[in-house]
Amino acid sequence: MTTAPAPHPGLARIALVGNPNCGKTALFNALTGARQKVANYAGVTVERKEGAVVTASGRHIQVLDLPGTYSLRARSPDEAVTRDAVLGRLAGEAAPDVVVCVADATNLRLVLRLILELKAVGRPLVLALNMYDIAQRQGLKIDLEGLSREIGAPIVTTVATRRRGIEDLVARVEEVLADLPPFQASEWRELDAGQIKAAHRQAQNLMRAHVRPPERPDTLTGRIDSVLLHPVWGMGLLLVLLLVMFQAVFTGAAPAMDLIDRGFGQLASGVAAALPEGLLRGLVADGVIAGVGSVLVFLPQILVLFFFIILLEDSGYMARAAFLMDRIMGGAGLHGRAFIPLLSSFACAIPGIMSTRVIDNRRDRLTTILIAPLMTCSARIPVYTLIIGAVVPQKTLWGFASLQGLVMFGLYAAGIFSALAVSLVMRKVFWRGVSEPFMMELPTYKAPDPLNVLRSLWMRGAIFVKRAGRVILPLMVLVWFLSTFPEAPIGATGPAIDYSLAGRIGHALAPIFAPIGFNWQMTVALIPGMAAREVAVAALGTVYAVGGGAATSLAATLHQSWSLASGLAFLAWYVFAPQCVATLAVVRRETNSWRWPVIMFAYMIALAYGAAFIVYQSAVALGAG
Repeated sequence: MTTAPAPHPGLARIALVGNPNCGKTALFNALTGARQKVANYAGVTVERKEGAVVTASGRHIQVLDLPGTYSLRARSPDEAVTRDAVLGRLAGEAAPDVVVCVADATNLRLVLRLILELKAVGRPLVLALNMYDIAQRQGLKIDLEGLSREIGAPIVTTVATRRRGIEDLVARVEEVLADLPPFQASEWRELDAGQIKAAHRQAQNLMRAHVRPPERPDTLTGRIDSVLLHPVWGMGLLLVLLLVMFQAVFTGAAPAMDLIDRGFGQLASGVAAALPEGLLRGLVADGVIAGVGSVLVFLPQILVLFFFIILLEDSGYMARAAFLMDRIMGGAGLHGRAFIPLLSSFACAIPGIMSTRVIDNRRDRLTTILIAPLMTCSARIPVYTLIIGAVVPQKTLWGFASLQGLVMFGLYAAGIFSALAVSLVMRKVFWRGVSEPFMMELPTYKAPDPLNVLRSLWMRGAIFVKRAGRVILPLMVLVWFLSTFPEAPIGATGPAIDYSLAGRIGHALAPIFAPIGFNWQMTVALIPGMAAREVAVAALGTVYAVGGGAATSLAATLHQSWSLASGLAFLAWYVFAPQCVATLAVVRRETNSWRWPVIMFAYMIALAYGAAFIVYQSAVALGAG
């Protein structure tokens, strides 16, 4: 027997545990309000949310929102963090004093097995039956007293989105804390196949004994799913929804983008007027303001995109999109579970690659890792929107569709279909075999909570702004230095930037990229863009500002300097190019070999150059050069 670390005498810790889509995060937000912070677990790219709640008696309680899981048999990084947190295995962290298991009151079948596993750990447990209002509307009858007696834990009913039952839950947790026995735990062992079957039987017995089927089952969800999950109509509606989303990225964010652009322009002009001519003025106005401002101007578009994604996730539609896409992915030889990492890669390929740990088969996992960066991550948005705005005309097609939005939609589609094509080649040529089917539970439809949406948007925006300060700012100082020194010799007739280190590097590499239509400024932007894709936009802003383009916006400068063919080739390059060193480093860590990041870099560079070459030469042949 081992004794867990003693909790802090003046501060209690509780952990929220539950299945995905049970409303756990909504309950966390209702408990903690603004008293919360977001970070990553030490050494793991898994988000941690921690907050505080003050009880009626004035006691302070730390609340930890753990990733969703169906079992303590961890099969993904998220599930491993939840298991280790409950068991007190996380480095530098004591185990929670009380575990609050959050359950969807309308769907107790799977969570009951998790409750039994949590009880086996031996920690004090409180069950929060969330979405209890929906269960009541459906006529679902739950024997709260009998179920509480069977599982040996108090039960509180809650409606997190309306803050119902929150005070009762806090009071019940405080009661459990006041009567907290010394915790004695033996070594926890993962359940074997026989124990899993026994747990399933016990959970089914609890369901039969204490849960009566709903008198008014939710037929609305079934009627909606009959359309949204239809193999033809469902896929068509998904494509329409994506098209509307990308149209909104351009049309809805335009006013805010113009405001930010004008603000940074006025700031740069003010700084230039206030400072004497010299290196300091060039560094601040052309390096810092022009570089960072050229990236932050795209913050409204990123927020619009994530607004749609958050709505789709919170409403329950994202799981339906996974179901629809699984049919296509299966045809390309992808494992059904690959959808989750690929979906995560639309935000960033790093957590997407790490979440491939949920795939047991090594070949399936490697395939998913190698194609994850082809998903259009949020770092590409500044590049796409800048170049599209610079070279694609602002036209309306069919009376409602923006041509720029259609191009953006096409770039996302190109990334998806190229990933499927690469996967198919790998499966057919290198790794033959049949992928396992993808099984998932579809949640009921819910109205997104406005506060949760706003908090999530704030978090995404803060991450983007911090990235601009932490990554982009120092790189822009470096780009400014390379673009400024050495200075042009006395009597020079060409632009000063041509004599700088950046100009020399760009001109030296220009012959390599000339067949795909890249000028030397575009070539220079690719180099710092290796740190992060969006840095290429800031690099272009700095290079053109130093070169004399600061009087107009960057998009206007590129419109005058680039041909349509060159702009389209640059977009094609960024659909495929592995412009992110951090992603390659994660692939090295996940595969424990340099072989796979080298293979990834090589094949993606080849695809990028080939795609840019085809697009540029075709555009020139059609008269767009």
